[in-house]
Amino acid sequence: MLQAASKTLTLEEFLQLPETKPASEYIDGQIIPKPMPQGKHSTLQGELIPAINCVVKPQRIARAFPELRCTFGGRSTVPDIAVFILSRIPRDENGEVANIFPIAPDWTIEILSPDQSQTKVTKNILHCLKHGTQMGWLIDPDEQTVFVYRPKQETEVFDEPDAILPTPLFAGKLQLTVKELFAWLLE
Repeated sequence: MLQAASKTLTLEEFLQLPETKPASEYIDGQIIPKPMPQGKHSTLQGELIPAINCVVKPQRIARAFPELRCTFGGRSTVPDIAVFILSRIPRDENGEVANIFPIAPDWTIEILSPDQSQTKVTKNILHCLKHGTQMGWLIDPDEQTVFVYRPKQETEVFDEPDAILPTPLFAGKLQLTVKELFAWLLE
């Protein structure tokens, strides 16, 4: 990595570093590399983004972004999927989507990769919720389970095939069951 484990960087110093592939995140003064996405992760991410956008984009409600750096609350993280209500998407002087997103997403979705720390990913979701995110999903492909996080509420666990996954109100027309989500892994 670009720094020794014992030295901490400021957020501003981190943001001046060149981007890495896969992305690195800035958490508590440390640079934490994200694991390289693998098959199940990529499949779920690749199917879920258009499924969300198909529901929220035509009505100009929101937009789902893959691997978008979000910098807020002293951290800079890269959720697997970040969904923003259209009116909250940062814009540049031309009215186009800005390159820098200095705010928490409205909905954050993480897909657990093999050997990835569920604790670290959960902490990122909780950080988002603390800073205005309406809902977080943690998808565990190996367990075929989705953990749903909401501000100041108990975590919900969805592993029954016919259970409809809850979404934020703005994406309420997305009706996706646990079985449908994980069926993408069979296609």
